[in-house]
Amino acid sequence: MPVHSRAGLSVYSKTFGADPDTLFIHCSLAHQGAWAPLIAVSGLQGIAFDMPGHGRSADWDGQSDYQSQTAEIARSFCDTPLHVVAHSFGATVALRLALDHPDRVRSLTLIEPVFFAAARGTPAYEAHHAAFAPFIKAIEAGDPENAARLFTDIWGTGAPWESLPDAQRRYITDRIHLIPAGAPAIEDDNAGQLAPGRLEALDIPTLLIAADQSAPVTATINDALSRRLPNAQSVLVNGTGHMGPISHPRLYAPLIKAFRETL
Repeated sequence: MPVHSRAGLSVYSKTFGADPDTLFIHCSLAHQGAWAPLIAVSGLQGIAFDMPGHGRSADWDGQSDYQSQTAEIARSFCDTPLHVVAHSFGATVALRLALDHPDRVRSLTLIEPVFFAAARGTPAYEAHHAAFAPFIKAIEAGDPENAARLFTDIWGTGAPWESLPDAQRRYITDRIHLIPAGAPAIEDDNAGQLAPGRLEALDIPTLLIAADQSAPVTATINDALSRRLPNAQSVLVNGTGHMGPISHPRLYAPLIKAFRETL
């Protein structure tokens, strides 16, 4: 369970299995341990790390581009090309890693990537924008606990905020500032990932997974990405929401394993 300096930050990681060939990138406000149930069910072997400001990794410095720094941390684990399995904001980091360093990625499994810029101009994006507005107001008002509650209401497991353990509510509240930290990349595409021809040039086998009980914008994002990525397939998981790989790993593990067997 080492802590090493990666991309200028002290980063905590954990290796699962003796022959790791997969890099796992967790969602915002979680940590590397969120992957343990899915790894146990799937039998996959790999490395999971805590993103900046999460788990046991050092805090984000508040100045670096958050997605860029996280993608560089991810690249530092890819001494040899790895399969990458990632969730939510982590899935946007995985896509950025693959676009910037395609020789370091063997395949992509992107679960509910929140790359909202890919859905701009659609009714689903407009609904997302409206639903997220109270969260933005809470952040701007300097009310992190209310912002954490509002964010969890949309992107959590469905459990009421008040029902979460005190330690979990504190963990989320203390890190809620990391949500707007990722906005330049996922809302505004500050890295130009959606530029004409860029996604079309990424010929890496890609599995895009959305959940039927998640916000509709995630399925719209997956549709937009699957139309442009030349070697992508998209599936919808029934009976779960945005946090499905954590809450329902047995629904996701067979999809990931079946995809991996086709490579």
